[in-house]
Amino acid sequence: MTAGMLGPYKLGPYDQDTWGIMTGDARELARAIPDESVDLVFTDPVYDRIEDYRWLAETAARVLKPDSACLVWCGIGYLPEIHQALLAGGLSYRWRLVIKPVWKLEFHGKLLVGSQECLWYEKGCSKLYQSQLDVQMSTQKGNHQVNGANWGKSAQVLGRFISAFSISGATVLDPFTGGGTVPAVCKQLNRRWLAFEINPDTAATARQRVQQTQPPLPGLVVQQIELEFAEVAQ
Repeated sequence: MTAGMLGPYKLGPYDQDTWGIMTGDARELARAIPDESVDLVFTDPVYDRIEDYRWLAETAARVLKPDSACLVWCGIGYLPEIHQALLAGGLSYRWRLVIKPVWKLEFHGKLLVGSQECLWYEKGCSKLYQSQLDVQMSTQKGNHQVNGANWGKSAQVLGRFISAFSISGATVLDPFTGGGTVPAVCKQLNRRWLAFEINPDTAATARQRVQQTQPPLPGLVVQQIELEFAEVAQ
């Protein structure tokens, strides 16, 4: 294995051909990932596919380095089933992170939903590298999913999570990458990424998005995050 490689996969930001986004079934592609080679798992599965969450937990328990985190988005209505699936897969529950979007509310019958749930699980005892709010607002609109069933995730929020749960140069795994927000943010934050997407057209769009993403000036992201937390403290 050479520098900049994870199993047979090339990793960004210097991989101009694939940008670390692989087309195919995550269950097949993940088999090639070496044990304990990933620093953070951060992904957004389809919420009603509970077996995907169980598989995700099993895979994360294998490929994560000791004392690392798995962050996974979930639908509030499926929270009990998803939680049990992730525990059964071998991870430990740590915390519930809540995002309150400022741009969109969803209706479920007469129930008005105004938050998104990101669950923090871990292998061993993971840690935060930067301060992190467990309930925060999203001030930038994400990309709405094509099927209209899920909310797109703000790159700003994802950047805060990736900065808090990993360090520069870390490898982030996103097995259900969709439009490629996690890889794009990883490029901005100088993380390496390995992302899977089963739909070839969606994968191509994600690669293009990452290719067009420009990394920030050194220190800019950290300074911005520090300013935001200073404003909250006031």
